[in-house]
Amino acid sequence: MALDIFLLILFLVVIGIQLIYLTRFNLAFRNYEPPVLKNAGPVSILVCSQNQSKNLPKLLASLLGQEYATFEVIIVNDRSTDDSRELLEQESKKNDKLRVVNIDRLPDHVDGKKYALTLGIKAAQFDKIVLTDADCLPGSSHWLGHMASGFDDTTRIVLGYSGYEKQKGLLNYFIRFETLWTALQYISLAISGAPHMGVGRNLAYSKALFLQVKGFNGYQDVTGGDDDLFVNRNADKNNTKVVIGPGANTCSQPKRSWTAFYRQKLRHLSVGKHYSLGSKVILGLFSITHILGWVLFVLLLILGIEPIIVIASFLTRTLMLHLTLMMACKKLGEKFELWGLQILDCIFVLYYSLVGISALVTKKVKWI
Repeated sequence: MALDIFLLILFLVVIGIQLIYLTRFNLAFRNYEPPVLKNAGPVSILVCSQNQSKNLPKLLASLLGQEYATFEVIIVNDRSTDDSRELLEQESKKNDKLRVVNIDRLPDHVDGKKYALTLGIKAAQFDKIVLTDADCLPGSSHWLGHMASGFDDTTRIVLGYSGYEKQKGLLNYFIRFETLWTALQYISLAISGAPHMGVGRNLAYSKALFLQVKGFNGYQDVTGGDDDLFVNRNADKNNTKVVIGPGANTCSQPKRSWTAFYRQKLRHLSVGKHYSLGSKVILGLFSITHILGWVLFVLLLILGIEPIIVIASFLTRTLMLHLTLMMACKKLGEKFELWGLQILDCIFVLYYSLVGISALVTKKVKWI
């Protein structure tokens, strides 16, 4: 009997913690107001590209077509073996806003993406740097204006949102859910004054800040972390703002196989080992109670311990999750079908347990 009571109390505590987190996330999104669209001065758009000749024409058309007064587009051609160099050289002759930095060789013991970013940032003419990826597209012709509007006298880092293109199949549905789940945490915590990460597909920061903190010094050899780890080490409630909304987002091409997706997320989660202690505690408690809530829910039902209380508590948490995701989607401008929430949530627990444990024990991951 004592064990039954302990398990039930533990379950209720876990559900209570989840409800506290979800309520905080919900209120953060509910209270969010985007900055007024304005001309925030000259901006440098920076993209690192490796063998992306198929994506570059559409990307360049979208970036160079941004409706903004003064900006440049810097493409760092990182050791591409396709016809990227020729394509970029031709396009740069047509448009003086386009500048190209070619990398032919990578120094030893340096992460390729960080090296490419560093060279691109040093080549930038302007202080405000807006980042995206070669397989991304801005959500509107005012994307640059929205991201730049996040800067002011004190803001040095601007966090944006990047979703994934909607396609058929369970994998795509889950990738979009996982992306939304991640945004639910890092966007809401940043709005609340506790920024801990950002995504390089839609991120901006000051060149002066980058040079002041010596770029990626101290983790330049870590695979990944060029976005989230940089934000984790340098963002605070005073120098960071969030800019989200349909016109401010970018959209990326998703992985098309579970194996490729697993490798991508393994790389992403492995960087979490280098986060600050405070970030580990906040994110870890949410993830652990999420997983534990499902485990205890199933266990208590199997044991037949107070099934009415258990089901009611779990459904309350599910309802709160549904409402929070609805609010997040509204403010993000993300159209997501929540009809499969319970299935996605269950899959997420299994996925996160597998990838999370693998990320903790994996010493070296590859850039895929």
